[in-house]
Amino acid sequence: MEREEIGRVEHFYSKISVAIIGLEGELKVGDRIAVVGPKTDLVQVVKSLQVEHQNIEAAKPGDLVGLKVKEKVREGDRVFKLNEK
Repeated sequence: MEREEIGRVEHFYSKISVAIIGLEGELKVGDRIAVVGPKTDLVQVVKSLQVEHQNIEAAKPGDLVGLKVKEKVREGDRVFKLNEK
């Protein structure tokens, strides 16, 4: 499994379980991601992405995206896109 760092968690909304991620790489619906930090180890498939409360299919470097996550993540956690080899 190959992993490519694509961004960092900027904020986490615990009540709705949404992470705000500052992207340094491309991300699209259907991608498998890992969120990793000192207290975080999460792997999941991206089911939806939002920019400014609008649903999108793909995001590019420089975008600030909202992403529903299945467990708590923390500001500063690193986000990786997982690629099957």
